[in-house]
Amino acid sequence: MKVRTLGKDGPEVSAIGLGCMGMSEFYGASEEAANIDLLHHAIDIGVTFWDTADMYGSGANERLIGRALEGRRDEVVLATKFAVVRGEDGSFLGLSGRPEYVQEACDKSLQRLGVDHIDLYYQHRVDPQVPIEETVGAMSELVTAGKVRHLGLSEAGADTLRRASEIHPIAALQSELSLWSRDIEAEALPACRELGIGVVAYSPLGRGFLSGAIKSLDDLAENDWRRFTPRFESENFAKNLELVDRVEQLAEGKGCTPAQLALAWVLANGSDVVPIPGTRKQNRLRENAGALEVQLTDTELTEIDEVIPQDMAVGTRYPEEAMKLLNG
Repeated sequence: MKVRTLGKDGPEVSAIGLGCMGMSEFYGASEEAANIDLLHHAIDIGVTFWDTADMYGSGANERLIGRALEGRRDEVVLATKFAVVRGEDGSFLGLSGRPEYVQEACDKSLQRLGVDHIDLYYQHRVDPQVPIEETVGAMSELVTAGKVRHLGLSEAGADTLRRASEIHPIAALQSELSLWSRDIEAEALPACRELGIGVVAYSPLGRGFLSGAIKSLDDLAENDWRRFTPRFESENFAKNLELVDRVEQLAEGKGCTPAQLALAWVLANGSDVVPIPGTRKQNRLRENAGALEVQLTDTELTEIDEVIPQDMAVGTRYPEEAMKLLNG
């Protein structure tokens, strides 16, 4: 497995990671035993940069990761997140970047994960009610205490990244980046490179859409969260299939799968970018890892930009209220 380094002095991670959210919530039901088998297979093939969060399944995803890590903790670079507060019934209660909450959330994550430290700890969304200096200050205390190795922010804007970096080194910005989500290119990505911050690209396959595996809303479970997001709404869905058709045509010409082409494009954005596609299937896991063997030339990258313009996707990334929490 090829590796990449996040940030100036951040962790060395597998060049393709694994987003674990869908194993516990949002994408329909799944089998715990199958998920643990997949996580162990990920280690075996070198996909050892795992991403979770305390809000995924209201803690269930961290507990799942903890069970999979038993006896294999040292083989994985583990990232988790805090800030999205949920009730015991799964209800969403808002955001918190309060220093006391940072400490409390970290301790609970460590307990659920069954580990003594977290390799990369993110603020999941920026709390507009708490100055970033206060939140990152509290996060830095976790590093001093040995509970956390490196710090990150998710969906933070350029100004926030600069302010946060003055308090403590930020190893990574996690943000959506794919052939249909390129918002980060305007301001946040240049700021990351100015500050020496790595980029962790979540949903690099457009929540599975760019893989070509989803041709109809009937391909999604009735309770699949994607059904309620703008790009998957019926009219937008039909229009966005044209984007997928173009990815499939480009992939056929390259001799790879659509998912591999989409991931190769993310990887080609720079050696400071690490995609973390999620999956619950071992064949998809291996397929995603195979994207590392797909090398795109400058000519091919130019062609992709021409065939799939930056603003081609129809619909916003999230529903209106969630969009307000981006670029914080």
